Amino acid sequence: MDRPHEDCGVFGICGDDRAAQRAFFGLYALQHRGQESSGIAVADAGRIKLKRGTGLVSQVFDRSDFGSLLAGRAAIGHNRYSTTGLSNVENAQPIRVQFKRGPIAAAHNGNLVDAAKHRRTMEEQGSIFQTTSDSEVVLHLIARSEGGTIPEMVLDALGRVAGSYSFLFLTPDQLIAARDPQGFRPLCLGRLDNAMVVASETCAFDIMGAHYIRDIEPGEVLVIDGRGLDSLRLPKADRLSHCIFEFIYFSRPDSQVFGEPVDKIRRRLGCLLAEEHPCPDADIVISVPDSANTAALGYAEASGIRFEIGLIRNHYIGRTFIAPEQNMRDRDVRVKYNTVAGVLRGRKVVMIDDSIVRGTTLRKLVRLVRSGGAAEVHVRVSSPPICSPCHFGIDISQKAELIAANHDTEEVRAFVGADSLRYLSVEKLRRVVDRPEDFCFACFTGDYPAPTPRAFDKNMFANGTEG
Repeated sequence: MDRPHEDCGVFGICGDDRAAQRAFFGLYALQHRGQESSGIAVADAGRIKLKRGTGLVSQVFDRSDFGSLLAGRAAIGHNRYSTTGLSNVENAQPIRVQFKRGPIAAAHNGNLVDAAKHRRTMEEQGSIFQTTSDSEVVLHLIARSEGGTIPEMVLDALGRVAGSYSFLFLTPDQLIAARDPQGFRPLCLGRLDNAMVVASETCAFDIMGAHYIRDIEPGEVLVIDGRGLDSLRLPKADRLSHCIFEFIYFSRPDSQVFGEPVDKIRRRLGCLLAEEHPCPDADIVISVPDSANTAALGYAEASGIRFEIGLIRNHYIGRTFIAPEQNMRDRDVRVKYNTVAGVLRGRKVVMIDDSIVRGTTLRKLVRLVRSGGAAEVHVRVSSPPICSPCHFGIDISQKAELIAANHDTEEVRAFVGADSLRYLSVEKLRRVVDRPEDFCFACFTGDYPAPTPRAFDKNMFANGTEG
């Protein structure tokens, strides 16, 4: 449960008189992708208006914001969890700047692995940065570009960086959506009446009745304006590298990402886990709610063991892993879960979790389930051991953080206090998608699909370290 942190959710809309309100609801649906800060930028009468702040979407915005403050027909929004940059309002997005072609705002989901190199060069040449986020590097590259149009400048800038990104850019006249050539992070296109919408996940479309059209393709830079759609292309990558963790944990089960329903993939993960690691003497299957619910249903179905609700999650606390600091995560766990003692008492329990990073939260949950009366607790994990850092948008940048990188399965079992512990194998995980060669499994295998920095610190731009 103390799983890797994902960085952000993005939403954009063009051609709607209530663009800011639509962005608010889109971000509300994407709240699970980041709870650190939220922001909306709106294009109106040649200007870009912006409001952002720390906290949840509902804490940053109120009804009065959607009058004259955020009026306009095009908007982009952003929910943030930081994988680079300090956790403060200065790093909240969208980022808005004024350059030689006028105002532009940007919202970014992902991680640029060469941002430190670009930033160091530009700072030595006199550039001034207003944030410690890697996203701002791209705005500087756009401002320096000699492209004839803003979309051409965006194309030029993105062609100079490496890493993972789903970017939204907003000018007074255009919404530009871009996805990196390897397609690490999801980004999808939809329609709402006469407006076009773009979001990290399709659940953001559902909340407003928009219809999914297609994914923004890897390497595509899609320009949306009053004339319609225009698709530009970055150079093609040698391979695709969709993040498999979108299916395991990050995305909502009611979303479609990378062209597949998340619910279907998670049920398949649970079925394969039951096939690989049965627990025939168990009485019930429970999940660590909510992200493991669907995998637990799959495990119960495949094993024939009854699924029960043994843990209740307080939905007003938020996702534990998204709290930026470890002491905050520890505090959240103490108030986030409760047991259903009548379900657990005297039972041999299979507890399904989707992943383990540090093991500290799972240790508390095993104790909690035992305190609820469980006779035995057998943990099954619907992903392999996480043994390698990620540099493409997940905040697990230090190997020392990863319990499975430093301890074998039996040692992890003893630490969390379970009667048994088993992980899904990489081989089984690869079977849940039709084209595993198009996915990134590096956090499980150490086989990175692109060059990575020698060392990484999410606060590198604040404390002087370099990637």
